[in-house]
Amino acid sequence: MSGGAPSPVYEPPAGELGRSQLGAFLRFCEGRLGRALGDEAALYRFSVDEGARFWGLFAAWAGLRLSGEREPVIGGEGVERAAFFPRARLSYVDHLVRPPGGVEAPAGATAVIGLDEAGAREELTRGELARRVGLVAAALARRGVGPGDRVLGLCRNTPRTLVAYLATLSLGATWSAAAPDMGAELVLARAGQVAPKLLFADARYPYHGATRDNRERLAALAAKLPSLERVVALDDAPLAIAGVEAEPFERLLGEGAGEAEGAPAEFDFNHPLLVLFSSGTTGVPKCIVHGAGGTLLEHLKELRLHCDLGPRDRLLFHTTAGWMMYNWLVSALATGATVVLYDGSVTFPEADSLFSLVARERVTVFGTSAAYLGYCRDEGLEPGAAHDLSALRLVCSTGSVLADPLYDWAAEKVARVPLHSISGGTDIVGCFVMGSPGRPVYRGESPSIGLGLDVRAARREGSRLLLERCPAEGSVRGELVCAAPFPSRPLGLYGDEGGKRFHEAYFSQHEGVWTHGDAVELTSRGTARILGRSDGVLNVRGVRIGPGEIYRVLEAFPEVRAAAAVEQKAPGELGGSRLVLLVVMAERGSLTRPLTLKIKKELSTRASPAHVPELIVEVSDLPRTHNGKLSERAARDAVNGLEAANRDALKNAEVLGEIMAHPAIAAAREGGEG
Repeated sequence: MSGGAPSPVYEPPAGELGRSQLGAFLRFCEGRLGRALGDEAALYRFSVDEGARFWGLFAAWAGLRLSGEREPVIGGEGVERAAFFPRARLSYVDHLVRPPGGVEAPAGATAVIGLDEAGAREELTRGELARRVGLVAAALARRGVGPGDRVLGLCRNTPRTLVAYLATLSLGATWSAAAPDMGAELVLARAGQVAPKLLFADARYPYHGATRDNRERLAALAAKLPSLERVVALDDAPLAIAGVEAEPFERLLGEGAGEAEGAPAEFDFNHPLLVLFSSGTTGVPKCIVHGAGGTLLEHLKELRLHCDLGPRDRLLFHTTAGWMMYNWLVSALATGATVVLYDGSVTFPEADSLFSLVARERVTVFGTSAAYLGYCRDEGLEPGAAHDLSALRLVCSTGSVLADPLYDWAAEKVARVPLHSISGGTDIVGCFVMGSPGRPVYRGESPSIGLGLDVRAARREGSRLLLERCPAEGSVRGELVCAAPFPSRPLGLYGDEGGKRFHEAYFSQHEGVWTHGDAVELTSRGTARILGRSDGVLNVRGVRIGPGEIYRVLEAFPEVRAAAAVEQKAPGELGGSRLVLLVVMAERGSLTRPLTLKIKKELSTRASPAHVPELIVEVSDLPRTHNGKLSERAARDAVNGLEAANRDALKNAEVLGEIMAHPAIAAAREGGEG
């Protein structure tokens, strides 16, 4: 893609890079290297061309407390096998309760603010957080929890969950979590693979003005987890679960004050910290094992350098305790920032309750989703006019592609601050692309690639595999891969002793590089545009099309609330398939022929004739996973008359039957097969 450079929607003030932690780190590197790097682009090139040296310097600048040997920084060969700091030890939890790198975070400073939709508010200082973590860790140790054990959380996003989480990790046990509203069958498909020893759970939880009772679900789950020895009720509700000991969280807090002294124990840098679950969109959820040191190192880089997060900040990222962004949010404690936890509906009791909370708590960095920003726009909300958002300095969005028009809406209706679209995911418990304090923001683009991450666009020319970085001019498109070792690469998949499933998931498509599953466009400005999941990339009439390219055009149509572009098999067509566009209309039954023709014309003009669907069909809803993500895979299966392979991972599987049986789709399917 070529043409003139677009105009930015946000320009940082002059000298912003120099005032940031990223600027301080740049100067630190120049001093240690004895040579000038000059700017952020040069720093990025150094970070990927001399990866081991970069990560060693960052660990030193960030003040990581490592025992053992700091060399080698990277042991082993290649992305798939390399290990960071293989001869070092550290405590992940100690870095959170006692931030490294000279960060000022006294015991009396506020560490955590917990809020919920009912108006409850709890504040913990750093000293009190450390005390509670120590008490609960001591109680868990007496109950036999230790290194190698797995602990499961079905819990709300509250300070108590945070204490349970950190106490578990401080003992060397491994943590997994799911939202409390996830069904027992789906939790079992995930947690059943890791055989948890102990379960932290909220027996009741509020949502949108109602209190939900979770006890029946907990009993059903416990009955099918033979490894489970104990359940701890985080809300202190009485639990009666056959064959499993149950007790209130308050009991753990009230025990063994004398045993809570001292820093948490150190473990190997690559000791298992988390088992995170994939969404299950392509089959049985993967149980992805992440290491303690790699998670901490990557999060510190993202939070301190890319978000410029520090003790002056209050960070609220809207997340459940079961999403990987929760782990990212909690790691922010290591920067000295105050972490704001919110549990409940974002639209209760008011339509803009979340922004109301951002204003009331003087949040400086707000993390949300493209879906939430889209909701606010579609509802006609004007958060900046309704609330005092003067403390806000940065907004981050993730979860799905952030459409171009939302950048302008946020600038006009929220605040004139940078809006960073960040993208990575559960697989790497971090981000491949995100923002930077010194870079402008362009519509639809992430301002920068993560330092130290050799992100490339992979594409094939005949039998040749091309792995292209940001070009000198224009842009390149391909599948997002990482061509050099990075610290938050998973240790592997739980139970995959020989590494076969791990290799197949991430390295079999392009040997020697990590294949992430996203389609990406890299530009000469050093920015990146995520085009959607690469397993949803369409190949129509021999032309590869990212669904995100179609969705961006549809943003100009307020009549269309949501859409899914999928490929339908059609042996009679050139290439053997046709493009079908499923649309959910803002007003049911409003997909008229003139509107259909207008959509097709816009797609042809603004994208290309290859982007024009053969068929545009109105449906009542689109299949989505339990975390709200569109499942193009399930929609594609339904269009082709197939049973969705990921049906159990969907929260609204009933729409598949409607899609499959739609007269226009069925007729097209039958015509294609005939």
